[in-house]
Amino acid sequence: MSVAPLMPVATAVWLVENTSLTFKQIADFCKMHEVEVQSIADGEVGKGIVGYNPIISGQLTREEINLSSNDQSRPLNLSQNEIKISSESKKDKRYVPLSKRQDKPDSALWLIKNHSKLKDSQIAKLIGITSSSVKSIRNKSHWNYNNLNPKDPVAMGLFSQKDLLDSLEKADRRIKREQKLKTS
Repeated sequence: MSVAPLMPVATAVWLVENTSLTFKQIADFCKMHEVEVQSIADGEVGKGIVGYNPIISGQLTREEINLSSNDQSRPLNLSQNEIKISSESKKDKRYVPLSKRQDKPDSALWLIKNHSKLKDSQIAKLIGITSSSVKSIRNKSHWNYNNLNPKDPVAMGLFSQKDLLDSLEKADRRIKREQKLKTS
């Protein structure tokens, strides 16, 4: 499977302007037609496009360009980066729209009613509110408690089902530890 470089047209612009490669070599490297590259060289295409240096981005080396410049039958080869892209999602703060922020206390009430074994700090971390807010909802002293309606936070998209299951497992382990300490 042949892979095109990042921003192929901008890369082609840079290669036309900064190397002595043939149009065919540039076209093959950028996965373009030779006529497109010739149009770039003639100034008909890519007038406003700033050239993208494939050497700085690690897609090509100066040696690779020199080898292909000296031998017009030699194709340019894209450099293989050894960078692994992790598919695991990071636990970073994500933006919660204003419309969903007002549902956070409702979600906290739902978690308190349906998963009472979760600590206030776990609920606060899951939903993204303060522990004191969770405590006030649990004590029914929240300023808007009478207007709260329990809503499933997973269904509303505040966090994933996996996050909830992980928190419940953690709570189960904590409860088992506490019971073990009481019996010993």
